[in-house]
Amino acid sequence: MSLAKAFFDVGLFTNQRELQQQFWSEQVGLTFDHTLKLGGGVLQHRYNAGIAVLKLNDARDSLPAPGAGPIAELLVATPGATAPRALMDPDGNSVTLVPPGHDGIQGLAVRLRVTDPARSRAFYEQVLGCVPQPNGRLRCGEALLLLEKADSAAAAGDAPLAAVGLRYLTLQVFDCDAAYASALACGAEGAKAPVTLGSTARIAFIRDPDGVWIELSERASVTGKAVSE
Repeated sequence: MSLAKAFFDVGLFTNQRELQQQFWSEQVGLTFDHTLKLGGGVLQHRYNAGIAVLKLNDARDSLPAPGAGPIAELLVATPGATAPRALMDPDGNSVTLVPPGHDGIQGLAVRLRVTDPARSRAFYEQVLGCVPQPNGRLRCGEALLLLEKADSAAAAGDAPLAAVGLRYLTLQVFDCDAAYASALACGAEGAKAPVTLGSTARIAFIRDPDGVWIELSERASVTGKAVSE
């Protein structure tokens, strides 16, 4: 899969907007960029982590809280950090700040709990074109996915997209429809077919074997071309 940006973005949903905004700006130190209206009473507050983006989806309506899912930890490369520092956001998501370059981490990285590491590696290599690295890691562009074995309960990912917690990864692609079709042809589960969001982006969602939501986004500001229909 051809990526339009070397780093994936990470999206979370919350009903605690003020506490979460304070956490990401003051404790983590990410720079706020802008807010998007997603519809359905959801505002997306976007924070820059290098060229990666932390997408804080602030929902007006009460969200289900399924508990820990496959995205077990978010690692943030933070300028000024001298050693890893473990934090927990207001919704209980595990966040670790690391110096840029620590264990090869730049921008954002995620630790995934998966029921079958071999199956997950095959999915990410074959569907998304990730490159295997030592110690159960995968490189997606220049970002890292860290795979660890979990039991079925710990890795259950049956919750809807809009639920409290770290919910999805976003890959920027040049052609959403082509990327979605290619992913399905490689065996990915199609979760949401491509739709156009005004002049901003065309997006679709697939899911990995443990239910992680993966957004395929053809974003005009990234690709440099008008959004296709």
